[in-house]
Amino acid sequence: MPLMRIDMYRGRSKAEIKKILDIAYQVATEELHLLPRDRYQIVTQHDPEEMIVWDVGLGFDRTEKTLIVSLTSSPREEADKERFYARLVKELAAGAGVPPTDVLINITTNTKADWSFGNGEAQFMNGKL
Repeated sequence: MPLMRIDMYRGRSKAEIKKILDIAYQVATEELHLLPRDRYQIVTQHDPEEMIVWDVGLGFDRTEKTLIVSLTSSPREEADKERFYARLVKELAAGAGVPPTDVLINITTNTKADWSFGNGEAQFMNGKL
């Protein structure tokens, strides 16, 4: 059930965006153990002056292919997160031509009480999920 937001520079084709979303979903499904149809993804495209992604002294030279992948998720095992990070950059490089140094990933953890999937209900809390 992670909510996945992907920020990118404007200019990719619809096919490129779909490929990025499909890769990210497939990797998250396998490495974070998602249920079928557990897919919540949002893409936001930015003009160059709207997104600054400098590295923190690691020597990365970011390109126009930079992606910021942000997940809001229930707690995950550290080993699952590490596998997700490593595999996501590998698959994005192979399938979408995104250099691994252009992928910044973060996960914000919350609890089941922090979700409503519709109708103003807390489905995890009321037993519907």
